[in-house]
Amino acid sequence: MKRILLPFLIRSIIHLEMRVPYLKSDAGLCAANVGRLIALFAGVFFLATPAWCADEKTDAAATPLPKGLRIFTCAHSFHGFVPPLLAEMAKSAGIAGHETVGISSIGGSRVIQHWDAPDDKFGTKAALTAGKVDVLTLSPIWLPDEGIEKFARLAVEHNPDIRITVQEFWMPNDEYVPVYPLQAGKGIDHNATDLSKLRKANDQYCHDVEEFVGDLDKRLGKEAVLVVPVGVAADALREKLAAGQAPGLKVQWDLFRDSWGHAQAPLQVLDGYCHFAVIYRRTPVGLPMPHILAGMANLSQDDKEKLNTLLQELAWDAVSHHPLTGLGEGTGGR
Repeated sequence: MKRILLPFLIRSIIHLEMRVPYLKSDAGLCAANVGRLIALFAGVFFLATPAWCADEKTDAAATPLPKGLRIFTCAHSFHGFVPPLLAEMAKSAGIAGHETVGISSIGGSRVIQHWDAPDDKFGTKAALTAGKVDVLTLSPIWLPDEGIEKFARLAVEHNPDIRITVQEFWMPNDEYVPVYPLQAGKGIDHNATDLSKLRKANDQYCHDVEEFVGDLDKRLGKEAVLVVPVGVAADALREKLAAGQAPGLKVQWDLFRDSWGHAQAPLQVLDGYCHFAVIYRRTPVGLPMPHILAGMANLSQDDKEKLNTLLQELAWDAVSHHPLTGLGEGTGGR
């Protein structure tokens, strides 16, 4: 609103200066009166600004909520907590019709293991073939594998508008060593991790995941596969924590249950907010506190509220600036 009205007011001042004869009769009088006009218009402009801003906020708040989506999830233990969180977040946002169609849960799994589940054990292929899924969420261990493309092709064939999300997760053992079998018993100390080295390792991991996703979208002939940059948001949270800027959290171990990296409540909620933002294409900032965060008995209510807001902001910042989320810079909101 201000961008429209300010040029108009300036043009009006110039027009009046040209049209009022007495303004040109005396140089001093002209300057004085033009000054008075500028002050008058500026006063009107800035006094009215709060009302204009309120109108803009009202318009934003009046934006219709998206319809609820049908979600199917293939998960391991770094992702399996997302479906119930996502359902809770959608409900608290006022989004009606959100549905968890099904969950394929296999501990320590690569995506191909969900594809190869005997007799379609979890009903994933049946749901996709029936066109009953709007969003399929996947979470590889380390790098994407051939299971992602198999699921993506089946999904797009039966629902051309489906979106498939790939979770970029935080670094297990705080390092990028994508080997199998998984090195779950290394016993690292999260408090001793060099966060600058962790950021570099995560950058390389993200590059490798994003290269895979970009190439897959080209093979599909459409931008159906998206990235959920949880690792980016997690690194930002860890840096905030180290700087003493994560309310209620004191040490890096407050985010993890073990050295491998299984998530405590704050990291789980951050993951949920990242998925909410990608799936519903809207900011999670302002949503009520999820129950698992509210249940943290060692945090004060004030710290919980502030931490909830921080997690929302970090999730939205990571998602909205990432090029492969459907919301990030350069995507055109795909």
